[in-house]
Amino acid sequence: MRLSRRALLAATTAATSLTSAPPATASPCRKPLRTGFERLAATGYARLSGRRTGVVTNPTGVTRDVRHIVDVMHADDRVNLTAVFGPEHGFRGTAQAGGSEGRYDDPATGLPVYDTYLKSGQALADIFTASGVDTVVFDIQDVGARFYTYIWTLYDCMEAAQLAGKRFVVLDRPNPVTGRAALGPVLHKEFASFVGRQPIAQAHGMTVAELARLFNGEFLTTPVELDTVLMTGWQRSQFYDAGRLPWVPPSPNMPTPDTALVYSGTCLFEGTNLSEGRGTTRPFELLGAEGVDGRWAAAVNGLGLPGVHFREAYFAPTFSKFQGKTIGGVQIHVHDRAAFDPVRTGIALLVTAKKVWGGFGWRSDNWIDKLTGSTWVRSAIDAGADADEVAAGWREELGAFRKVRREYLLYH
Repeated sequence: MRLSRRALLAATTAATSLTSAPPATASPCRKPLRTGFERLAATGYARLSGRRTGVVTNPTGVTRDVRHIVDVMHADDRVNLTAVFGPEHGFRGTAQAGGSEGRYDDPATGLPVYDTYLKSGQALADIFTASGVDTVVFDIQDVGARFYTYIWTLYDCMEAAQLAGKRFVVLDRPNPVTGRAALGPVLHKEFASFVGRQPIAQAHGMTVAELARLFNGEFLTTPVELDTVLMTGWQRSQFYDAGRLPWVPPSPNMPTPDTALVYSGTCLFEGTNLSEGRGTTRPFELLGAEGVDGRWAAAVNGLGLPGVHFREAYFAPTFSKFQGKTIGGVQIHVHDRAAFDPVRTGIALLVTAKKVWGGFGWRSDNWIDKLTGSTWVRSAIDAGADADEVAAGWREELGAFRKVRREYLLYH
């Protein structure tokens, strides 16, 4: 990773009260949390004055009273909102995983909605050009995991905006699982995909504005003209409920902040032949397969992992793996969020599942390598490594990422 463009990055981000970070020696902020959108609106949308504006967003782009920001801005004469850009699952959120809404006119506002899903580079830049906007605004709630695709929608849109000569504005929201630390393996570039474009940690511990600055300073060949509208009142140690913001599911299988808490670890089960709980009311908290019994819960409880207990559980997914079949497994119960390490827990669950269930297998396309960012986790577990030995394999790379990450943190 390189830090050579940090001066350029500083020059291309607006140095105003909306975008400047507090000094490192400042006392912690005790103000009520205000999102980037709330702060933008409080200025009368001064940042967007005279601009033809398009918004990249989804159902999470809401105000505190759960009005969508597109509806709010469309009704306000101070904003010239001319287009909307929808990511995976769509702008209004009607599509399941791996789907989008396509190109259409939004019935509520009449605005043209363009589909960004699986589009990048010049193809996405051409969409921005065709839309006629000169400023692209991003406002989507992230969940803190490298393989959650919205942060790569952010990356792709930043790159495309630069290619199209558009200004890019990021409205910040909390990382719902805190911004205390980066955890887990770092992506190797040869495993880059839409679940990980660039070498960041599996649980990155950053907000979308911090990630935008990291992307601009470290990964984009030519930085985009970037503005970031920061939050006030958010501290790195805060979980989502501390901000008293409404939770809108960012995707159909992310129903609660509790889901986000475990997701950066248990999403790894997408790379196995076990159910990751899709098709249940507790996706990523329920894991299992046919033939799994109470030995799995006993094995993983025996590790004494911090902050979490595991209950023997039986469930019947209504869709996805094992649809309509009753299967056995575990339910994850986090009792101490501050002590809980989701990535370490996810690895321990993989290790113990392989030991106690003879049917354990990786997905045939080795999707686990895309999720973890290299062959290391799969090959180490196959070789009989325990969770500590697996984690030791990424320690050096994680340490290097943490050093780079520190340069872009904006909150205490």
